[in-house]
Amino acid sequence: MKLYYAPGACSLSPHIALLEAGLPYDLVKVDLRAKKLENGDDFLKVNPKGQVPVLALDSGELVTEGPVIVQMIADKAGKNLAPARDSEERYKLLEWLNYTTTELHKNLGPMFSPVLADEAKGFFKDRAMAKFKYLETELTGRDYLMGKQFTVADGYLFTMLMWATDRLKFDLSDMPNLLAYKARVAARPKVQEAMTKEGLLKAA
Repeated sequence: MKLYYAPGACSLSPHIALLEAGLPYDLVKVDLRAKKLENGDDFLKVNPKGQVPVLALDSGELVTEGPVIVQMIADKAGKNLAPARDSEERYKLLEWLNYTTTELHKNLGPMFSPVLADEAKGFFKDRAMAKFKYLETELTGRDYLMGKQFTVADGYLFTMLMWATDRLKFDLSDMPNLLAYKARVAARPKVQEAMTKEGLLKAA
């Protein structure tokens, strides 16, 4: 398999999933602004959407959209990264993946735009903060979103928390559960490996 990624983008989520799953893969770096691959090829010929992540399967099929990609990885791995298909728990995982993509990702993403007015950024920040407050309550007494077991939903939420705290400088100091959760996920060896490979952490 081949993962098309941009350092620190939402493609970090499937990158974490691939490493946690122990599946073999190659990394292809994408310049999202220029829409170019490292070798100069046109990324739009790979994905006309112009977005990462893209997972190229060994069959040649391309899969896009992070929440779908991470479930595919989990199902291929069989390592408890997602509950069994058709189980009640699997639908709960889907709920968390959808919450993260619609309520967090889609509110945080616009804040990286250099042309968006500060007033508009404030609007998106307020919306995202309300969603984080909900998560703060939901994480009470939990190690991970699904309880004690790390799943692919955690890699996605962790990526959004990285965006919020490390890049957008959100102050989440009044959300101790959320900060403890972020630290817990960040301490996982495969998470650190993914971040190191993307240049987000210095190699030990």
